[in-house]
Amino acid sequence: MTTIDLDREALESLDVSRAELWQANAWRPLFTRLRAEDPVSYCPESFFGPYWSITRYDDIVAVESDPATFSSSWEHGGIVIFDMQDTGVQLRMFIAMDDPEHAEKRKAVAPAVTPSEIAKLTGALRQRTEDILDGLPVGEPFDWVHNVSIPLTTAMIATLFDFPWEERDKLPEWSDWAAKIDIGPDPVLNAERERHVFEMAARFREIYEERRAAPPKADLLSMMAHSDSYGDMDEQRFIGAIALLLVGGNDTTRNSMSGLIDQINKFPDAWAQVKSDPARLASGAATETIRLQTPIAHMRRTATRDVEFQGKQVSKGDKLVLWYNSGNRDEAVFPDADRWNPARENSRRHLSFGYGIHRCLGARLAELQVATLVEEMARRDMEVKIVGEPERLPSCFTNGFEHLPVTVSRGDG
Repeated sequence: MTTIDLDREALESLDVSRAELWQANAWRPLFTRLRAEDPVSYCPESFFGPYWSITRYDDIVAVESDPATFSSSWEHGGIVIFDMQDTGVQLRMFIAMDDPEHAEKRKAVAPAVTPSEIAKLTGALRQRTEDILDGLPVGEPFDWVHNVSIPLTTAMIATLFDFPWEERDKLPEWSDWAAKIDIGPDPVLNAERERHVFEMAARFREIYEERRAAPPKADLLSMMAHSDSYGDMDEQRFIGAIALLLVGGNDTTRNSMSGLIDQINKFPDAWAQVKSDPARLASGAATETIRLQTPIAHMRRTATRDVEFQGKQVSKGDKLVLWYNSGNRDEAVFPDADRWNPARENSRRHLSFGYGIHRCLGARLAELQVATLVEEMARRDMEVKIVGEPERLPSCFTNGFEHLPVTVSRGDG
């Protein structure tokens, strides 16, 4: 693992966006320091240019609650620390828009994740979870990410899109490339990213046109194709719409399912409690996992005017990075914040799904998927032990795992 001397970091130039911090899982002490000493902190130089770090829970909520002053729009740079206006993949998705266009496009796809629609998915979700867990090798090392997390989330996103089942393995690869914002201005990697994203867009466009020519159905693509707010989208808006739904439905839940294993290895006593009473604790175990994993580590806003914020002078055009991973560990909101506590009463207050008008539409579906995994593991009295060094993503945006070597034992015979 990379060794990083955190004590030598100068507060006035602290850059918490560096990929090596995330790959080495070494970011926590830096954010603890920022929350305590400089919660609205300016970084003058980074791979992504200058930016403000917003690290306390209440300050993140304050920024998210004022979208007029702190814009999400792609026209100002978008929702990630990397400015994407000048790339071939600008991700003009509805969470990278301000109202009224944001509200119109969000409303068009919201019916896909209403409680009644989610209820229709629960039977198939549980069956898939059972099948995957029952097929795992017992006592032999395997990769949890590629044998559990990816197959489960890929199946769900394919279902939501009604994507051709035999082609579903393309979805995680496209999702991964769409979310690779940390390659920044590298022309070679950006060209590779654009190749994958345009391939994704071309295939989805074919299916989109087929759905538009057919009677309306309940899948996401059909809803979009038959809505007034989507209809004939330009290429960048179409890419953005697909990438948002794909990454939101795939990467975030996938990395929470892997983060679950990280937490039960750190807190085996808490896992034993969950197994003894899953009906009471499975939901809390899921939300605590999502809080501590924070699969999307940040969102970005851009100041639309000069403004004083928490005693700091923020200039028009400045980027503010909302570090959800830090807000989720704010002791003022979550006492003993680094502890995985499935009985925590306020775990659902986490910021992993954002806050305010841009809060994730699929939040309850993501919680359901993780909770179902917890329930089925508990029912099998399953122990999952990490047996090698996890390989984490070198990303300050997608906080997740590439590989997680484990062994499994079961107490159900």
